[in-house]
Amino acid sequence: MSCKGFKSGNVKKLNGAEKRKSQRHFLTLTNMLQISELYVYPIKSLPGISLKSGRITDRGFEHDRRWMLVDENNRFLSQREIPEMTQLAVTLEKNGIRVTDRRNGDSLFIPFRSNNAEGKNLAEVTVWDDTCTGEYVSVEADNWFSNALGINCRVMHMPDDSRRMVDQQYAPGDNITSFADAYPFLVIGQASLDDLNGRLTEPLPMNRFRPNIVFKGGLPYEEDLMAHFAVGGLDFYGVKLCARCPIPTIDQNNGLRGKEPLKTLAKYRQRDNKVYFGQNLIHRGDGVISVGDALEVKNFHTAERFIISNQTPKFSEIDKTLV
Repeated sequence: MSCKGFKSGNVKKLNGAEKRKSQRHFLTLTNMLQISELYVYPIKSLPGISLKSGRITDRGFEHDRRWMLVDENNRFLSQREIPEMTQLAVTLEKNGIRVTDRRNGDSLFIPFRSNNAEGKNLAEVTVWDDTCTGEYVSVEADNWFSNALGINCRVMHMPDDSRRMVDQQYAPGDNITSFADAYPFLVIGQASLDDLNGRLTEPLPMNRFRPNIVFKGGLPYEEDLMAHFAVGGLDFYGVKLCARCPIPTIDQNNGLRGKEPLKTLAKYRQRDNKVYFGQNLIHRGDGVISVGDALEVKNFHTAERFIISNQTPKFSEIDKTLV
């Protein structure tokens, strides 16, 4: 792909001097980016929690998707099949998480510390095509969720010694993740949601897309091209654009399904019969990042798999903003 002079659906090769100039322009603009929202999702596919600061561990944000509901075959359950999961709100407490059914106020407390000291309640669980080790939380938790959702299910926790690798096709190496779909983080720019909402009859909130990191500043869909950026001294690497499943069509307040935003996104963010919004990340190091931190882009993608022809940021426009 090109940088300066890039046009939708047209890839122009630059010489070395032109490419270096365009890289400088792009990085100058992206250095103005700032973290605006952070989210953690302790139980996979249940509502998220907004954070002011988040601690980064070896597999993503602390507590992020370390719990998961499974069926009788120990396969994960999600809003894709059970939209009522949107009604089970999660909050962080000092010694654990609390899940509250917003429909009736019933709640369940799940401690951070497991009672499974002897490893007697371990089992292999499945997330998509991956199998990893989880531990059953408790019969009480199983019954609570089964009653709340009207199905038979169990609650699993990922112990620290369970290591689930990220998708090696796109991120080879020793990176691990939790019960997330495939990667530790999802990043989305506020400008991207603003652009989408400008195309919709009714605007949608960011929670439809379940990101971990949201930033403000820059152009719509700038996150597509972020190959390496730093926040708070920690390094993040973009590895794969996020192909969206039907979950963004589910209203996170009431669990009702609709056609948007996928119907509109398909008109301009589709490639190979998949709709893309946001980019998946891996990381290096541990520490804390906070809302308000600067997001400094170090490098950007040039491979065509990161380019959505109709809506990749136009670097000729970036040049104009810097004049």
